[in-house]
Amino acid sequence: MKKLIRVLAFPMLCLAMLMPQPAGAQADYPNRAIRIVLPYPAGGIVDILTRIVAEKLSKNWGQPIVIEPKPGANGNIAWDQVSRAEPDGYTWTFLSPATSANPRMQPSVRWSEKSFIPVGGAVWAPSVVVVRPDLPVSTMKELVDYVRKNPGKLNWVNPGTGTSQHLNTAIMLHATKLEMTGVPYRGQPPGIIDLVSGRVDMMVASIGLVAEHIRTGALKPLAVLGTTRSRSLPDTPTMAEAGYPEVNVVAWYGYSVPRGTPQPVVEKIVEGFNAALKDPGVREALEKQSLQVMDPVSASGLEAMLAADAEKYGAIIKAADIRLDK
Repeated sequence: MKKLIRVLAFPMLCLAMLMPQPAGAQADYPNRAIRIVLPYPAGGIVDILTRIVAEKLSKNWGQPIVIEPKPGANGNIAWDQVSRAEPDGYTWTFLSPATSANPRMQPSVRWSEKSFIPVGGAVWAPSVVVVRPDLPVSTMKELVDYVRKNPGKLNWVNPGTGTSQHLNTAIMLHATKLEMTGVPYRGQPPGIIDLVSGRVDMMVASIGLVAEHIRTGALKPLAVLGTTRSRSLPDTPTMAEAGYPEVNVVAWYGYSVPRGTPQPVVEKIVEGFNAALKDPGVREALEKQSLQVMDPVSASGLEAMLAADAEKYGAIIKAADIRLDK
């Protein structure tokens, strides 16, 4: 009988080991290096943001955080990889409107925004409409008039199909009914170089990446895509002030982990992000990049923001027939 009890006890012990562990089992998180897989190349605003926040988190937690830019396939390589990673809290990825938009542009992908759990809302990232310095326009109205007089002759920088800048440009073009040709680039930095050089005409760019070019006169700002004027560009009106309130869309950036990550770990990461973003040094560094630090956001609040993005960008994807698998 004792032997039978031992035989039955062993499989029960194995089953118990496979069951979800209580909160106490994750109390020592993190106890090793964390990896953040980014869907965009190094040097862009996403890379800059991630390094600022990760440095503070690493210091607070006493664990290294490795940043791994893995661009390609419009971000799908990174998101697909992380969606299938071990849900233990040690592999993160970037979270933005593109996370919910990409699967709607390419239904064949194996992941969706539901593959992830939001664990940190970092910043609002307002963009600005900028044009090459010699384009004969100085306001959004003048740009609209000029493009309509020259249909199909002007072009714009597309830093990646499905990126926030691409989708926001699509919203702007749809609202103004402008005909312009998108020129594809691998991220914003190379597109900005060509815009400054006059090889392309217009771009919806992250303010932090073009603010210095605007200050030196290398680029002309027309309007900020946001609900308020940017501190970096106090003299540049918002799209609403320029007469296009429906184009006042602001990208937000955060981070996520694979769905299935234990809730105690999720809560620990959320708590860590909220603490890091309260640090005056972190806030100052982000604001220098023209990024607006978010107030503390819960995981459920971020889930709601993802759902809202899916609806908002899903509408423009359908209206503009944006596809990645054509």
